Amino acid sequence: MAKKQFKAESKKLLDLMINSIYTNREIFLRELISNASDALDKRRFLALTDKKAADSFVPEIKIEADKTARTLTVTDTGVGMNKEELEENLGTIAHSGSARFLSEAKDKENLNIIGQFGVGFYSAFMVAKKITVESLRLGEEKAWIWTSEGADGYTIEEGSRDKAGTSITLYLREDTDDVNYSDYLDSFRIKTLVRKYSDYVRYPIHMDMEKSRLKEGTENEYETVTENETLNSMIPLWKRNRKDITKDEYNSFYASKFFDHAEPRKVLHYSVEGNLSYTALLYIPGEPPFDYYSPDYEGGVQLYSKGVMIMEEAKNIVPDYFKFVRGIIDSDDLSLNISRETLQEDAQLKAISQSVTKKIKNALAEMLAKERETYEKFFRSFGLTLKYGIYNEYGMRKKDLEDLILFVSSKDSSYVTLKEYTERMKEGQKDIYYACGENAEKIERLPQLEKVRAKGYEVLYFTDRVDEFMVRMMHDYQDHMFKSVSQGDLDLDSEEEKKEKEELKKTHEGMLEEVKKALDGKVVDVRLSTHLTNYPVCLSASEGISFDMEKTLSQIPDENQHFKAGKILEINPEHALFQALNNAYENDKDRLRDYAYLLYNQALLIEGFPIDNAEEYSRLVCELIAKSA
Repeated sequence: MAKKQFKAESKKLLDLMINSIYTNREIFLRELISNASDALDKRRFLALTDKKAADSFVPEIKIEADKTARTLTVTDTGVGMNKEELEENLGTIAHSGSARFLSEAKDKENLNIIGQFGVGFYSAFMVAKKITVESLRLGEEKAWIWTSEGADGYTIEEGSRDKAGTSITLYLREDTDDVNYSDYLDSFRIKTLVRKYSDYVRYPIHMDMEKSRLKEGTENEYETVTENETLNSMIPLWKRNRKDITKDEYNSFYASKFFDHAEPRKVLHYSVEGNLSYTALLYIPGEPPFDYYSPDYEGGVQLYSKGVMIMEEAKNIVPDYFKFVRGIIDSDDLSLNISRETLQEDAQLKAISQSVTKKIKNALAEMLAKERETYEKFFRSFGLTLKYGIYNEYGMRKKDLEDLILFVSSKDSSYVTLKEYTERMKEGQKDIYYACGENAEKIERLPQLEKVRAKGYEVLYFTDRVDEFMVRMMHDYQDHMFKSVSQGDLDLDSEEEKKEKEELKKTHEGMLEEVKKALDGKVVDVRLSTHLTNYPVCLSASEGISFDMEKTLSQIPDENQHFKAGKILEINPEHALFQALNNAYENDKDRLRDYAYLLYNQALLIEGFPIDNAEEYSRLVCELIAKSA
């Protein structure tokens, strides 16, 4: 029997098919099952008008593993191939009978052809040293066997198959230190691959599975039996009508598909028709995965084409700021590349991404408006992702996300949106005030809040490190600027108060300058406070980075250590301590310098900064107590 050479193809081309086009060995089974599904589709299509094609047609894909012979066989009851078709479809790499069948079919709507490139079959050479294909074309009497060991060529001889269809047998390679090819003979491994890639192929995929069961008539003796099992579910949940699917079915599918047994917060199930049609089944989880906020977490929905999984984590469909969304996108219109692992046209992916992103945003907005308690629970889990969405995109996503952000408010320690905050601003209020801290309790004790509270203004509590960076990127909300209560002049004094403080400043300019001199290098200025009503002193930040930004940047290695906030020591002229400073300035400059040092360190402690010298601070406190005794 003479060996034939592949038409116009060389070993180099076949090596390319095996080693470059496909990046994952295990997809060979997906490709063979997809080809079998195509063959069944063709026969089903012919059966609509051809009685012979319909007679005794029981659509089935069967997988058989023989560990002794090291063979894996995939059999279908489809349309089959004759000698010429075997030669044309398998003897010429990248020739697809499915593509030709699809182009010639008049009623394309009843077809679900998956394979259109004619190279998927050759992915089997990634795991097989030899492949045989035995096939009988529907309506013909003679079967044929195609055999190949790779790029050296192939042979065709008569076979003995007596029913229409095709059997593809892979003779697996020997195991190596790097690859355990025997793994593909394990029934449970095969079942896993079918569930992963081909669960929604419309025809049953059968395999004999060994199972352990209690031996009849005994209480604790078990026996191994072989049962024919259907490995795939066939009908995707997302292809069913929404009104026919129960909440339990949605939740059960989510738990089994994404290994999360916490009930999802929301389910989005919809279809889009148009130039690019797709069906989406998306879930907003109830709780974040344990590694969600780790650098290793990878989001992304699963991408299907005609019921076959193309990408397990299609990261470009859902933007990072919605990376908590899990789910499935299925489209019949995708232009897949030759390996069926990625898309040929980025424009298609972008169109789906824009549509999906808009749908998620609208769903969250609706949840916020109609299910406030549910949304707040969602935000506690995933709100940080939305905030980083604004920050990481340099404010470009501001309009998309700003109305989904929540902050704890000084009003009643509950969540508030920026829209709600601005709608209840006091008359004459221009700015949105915020304060930063580790938590709400610590923020409420900040001295800088005194004057803002006294004016009756609401303050947003920024407790996440990204908060202040985020609002710097936002710049404003509906023309209202964000203003930190710990930075700069809040301009809260009346004209009369401003005039009075200006006179005080002139009167006590010498004392303020002496305090600044005593703190040389530690502060950029010493001022009469515009923030305080009861506290004696506080620190405020000058223009540039804030105190909380400094703390955050200080935790990033070396290169950010030079970022420091300029510190301004503010002294409350209404506090009794102010007179003590004046007395020391007039009578004892050394004591004034000690007071300045103590007040500065006290302000550092209140602000959450470490003091320069704890021992010196303690010594001075004790000395002053002793002198006043």
